[in-house]
Formats: sequence, C-alpha cells, structure tokens
Amino acid sequence: GWADAMPTPARLLAFRILAENEQGGALLAERMAARDVEALDRRERAFLHELVLGTLRSRGRLDHALARVCDRPLGEIDGPTRNALRLGAYQVLRLRVPDRAAVSESVDLVRAASPKAGGFVNAVLRRLAREGAPPEPDPVRAPLEWLTTIGSLPPWIAERWLARLGAETAVARARAFEEVPPTVVRLNPRVGDAAARAAAAGITLAPLRVPGAWRATGEAPTALVAEGALYVQDQGSQMIAHLAAREGRVLDACAAPGGKSTLMADLGGLGARVFAADASRPRVRTLASLARRWGAAGVHVLAADARRPPFACAFDAVLLDAPCSGLGTLGRNPDIRWRARAEDLPRHAGR
Repeated sequence: GWADAMPTPARLLAFRILAENEQGGALLAERMAARDVEALDRRERAFLHELVLGTLRSRGRLDHALARVCDRPLGEIDGPTRNALRLGAYQVLRLRVPDRAAVSESVDLVRAASPKAGGFVNAVLRRLAREGAPPEPDPVRAPLEWLTTIGSLPPWIAERWLARLGAETAVARARAFEEVPPTVVRLNPRVGDAAARAAAAGITLAPLRVPGAWRATGEAPTALVAEGALYVQDQGSQMIAHLAAREGRVLDACAAPGGKSTLMADLGGLGARVFAADASRPRVRTLASLARRWGAAGVHVLAADARRPPFACAFDAVLLDAPCSGLGTLGRNPDIRWRARAEDLPRHAGR
C-alpha cells in the first residue's frame, strides 16, 4: 500500500540536511552545492531546494501551527522527529503536495531515525491536514508574537528589530525575507554570445535597475555558470562593485567568492588591476577558480589578512566587505536566522 512507499530522494536528503544544519554543519549555501545534491535529477533537485529553504524560511510559522496539534511542547521532541514534523507541515500547509504523500513520507523518514516516533508523526500531521493553520497573531497589536511565529524569527532577533526599527518596519522586513528571492545574474563581457546561450538553455533574462544585472527565470543556470558565461550575483552585491570600481589599483580586502572582484575588473577596463585578497586558504582557492573561469586577467588573487595588509603600495580604492553576521541576507540564506547568536554581533563589530 501507499504507506510502504520509500521516501523520495529529495525528501531523504532534505531530512538529512536539516539535521546537519541543526548540529551546526556547513552553511546551507555551501551544503546545497555538494555532490549528493548535484547528483539529483533536475526535478528532484528543485524539490529539495524548495523543501529545505522553505522549511527553514517559515520554521516559526510551521512551529506555531504544529504547537496547536501536538500534545507536548516542540522543544521536548527529539531533533529527527521535529524535523520530520516540520518537513511534513511545510508540505501540508505551503506546497501543493497531496496530504497523504506528505504524511506517509514524513512517517517513513522518521521511522529509520526513531522507530517509535512513526505513529506520533502520523497522528500530528493528519490532524494538521484536517484542521489547517491556526489564526495568525495580529502584527499591529502583538508584533513580537507575530515576528516569532509568522515572521519566523528567533526571539532575540525579533526583540532587536522591534527596538531598533519599530514594529511596522520589523514586520515589513520579516515579510520581505519570507519571499523567495529572484535569481539575478550578470553576463561575461568576454563571452559574446552569453545571452544567446542563456536563451538556448531555456533561461529568460529581464534587465533590472542595476546596469548589467538580469533577472533569470526558467531553467537553473548551473551549466552556464560552470562555463563562465554568466555569474549569479544579487543586485546589492553588483551595485557595490559599481560604486567601488576604478581605473588603476583596487584592493578587494575580503574578496571571496570573488563576484565583486571580477565585476570591478570588468568595469574598470584595461587599466584596472584588482587585488583580490582573502584570509582563508580554501576561500582563496574558490576565488582563483572563479577568476580563471571568468577569464578576468585584471584580477590578482592572494591570501592576505585585511587586519594586517601586506602591501607597500597605495590603492586608488579599497573595498572592505568585512565578515559579518549575515543577518542582511536572510532571504537568500534562511539558515542564518537559526544559527546566529546575539553574542556573535559584538565579536564581528570588534573585528
């Protein structure tokens, strides 16, 4: 019968990635570029991205819904069971997955990790499918409650935003971070037919506000990125490169993965020399491989710590995108909201 079906590869891997994430494994952006993810076929990979990013992006909302149909606090439930419940709840409440499949596959996922939990997950998710999501707290009258449930923020971020931004802006920001951000790319100026190659690969490009930034819809641009025909980079990041680019010598002091360095070299013309430095050796390797793939002869890659710059010369411009909490990138990196700690912020500020 349908209850004995094996969970799909995407669901199995999503379950594993959520567990690794809770245990403080690799950052999600790096984990989603790993071999086991790349090995999935296109549809399974898209479903995996939707499951993992969606569950993390709306985790507070899901926990709010689960709390009403659970007979014990979520905090008292073991990690694997909680993740199976969240994955199931996301499919029941937010995706067009048939309830039966969402419930049975979540039960099968948890059975391997904790055999006794299958019946519990089945009962909770069936009840959720029957009753639906609970009423939402009022964002105007109870902004803190709204931010920590529907806004999917941990309490310390919700309190910080309320104090610093006021309720209206805090709620608007949380709503913006729940949206799925667009895929934004730029084209390699040395690849004359980059736009034609994108069209042939089933990618539709539409120009955005930042010059040279394009919104990409349709197929994922994975192959064209690997070939160096285009690069995925948000508008904000591209705009910074436009502001910092100069002819002459430019230092990108914390440059990895290298999007801004290569764009500054493209914008600065033949006279531009961009020194792309990073303190981390693995990240320097990432940087060098992008510069090679992009064909950016004006980018000179080196390992260097921005706190002790090893340069005798002066620069015409310095771009310092210092290591930070990443809390400005929650739309793109929803895992950061659950990983960041209040005590990280003074440490980054001090550095």
